[in-house]
Amino acid sequence: MAAKKILMLVGDFVEDYEAMVPYQCLTMVGHEVVTVCPDKKAGDTVRTAVHDFEGDQTYSEKPGHNFLITGDFDQIDEGSFDALVIPGGRAPEYLRLNPRVLEIVRYFAENQKPIASICHGQQILVAAGVVSGRNCTAYPAVKPDLEMAGATWVEVNETFSNACLDGNLCTAPAWPAHPEWMRSFLKALGSTIEP
Repeated sequence: MAAKKILMLVGDFVEDYEAMVPYQCLTMVGHEVVTVCPDKKAGDTVRTAVHDFEGDQTYSEKPGHNFLITGDFDQIDEGSFDALVIPGGRAPEYLRLNPRVLEIVRYFAENQKPIASICHGQQILVAAGVVSGRNCTAYPAVKPDLEMAGATWVEVNETFSNACLDGNLCTAPAWPAHPEWMRSFLKALGSTIEP
């Protein structure tokens, strides 16, 4: 398996598991993951939030870990990366307001490079205008945004554990989908895990 260089877009209050677990999973299989955040440099951190499903009408939120930034956002050359990961949480709601974030996402979409986006990360895909005509899933609260942007909604199963792979685009509803989401993303990357 050829190692890939993967860009991960994060911000304060990114969902803890949706940043930590993919980062660890992808590096475990030999890929290089560079984490970036607007207005932050390598060595800085972002605060994360842990979202859980505890029987309320929506998810609960608790403080998570600090997540390390490994690259300088202002120096990103998206052309040097093979793929993109967009975790969810609360960060996407404001990251989608950053024109450079949207430019980076459009580059990966236009060049058919693999994109993995989970939960509220799809808010960034919608803002970048890259979901029209695509099959997508997300946290159910993002369904109206995706449909209004021209995506075809893929229903979330009751355990939030499904993922959707449509060409180079891999989406999932929330962190319980990590096994299926990462399996689908590795397939899009052309990566295999030997038994």
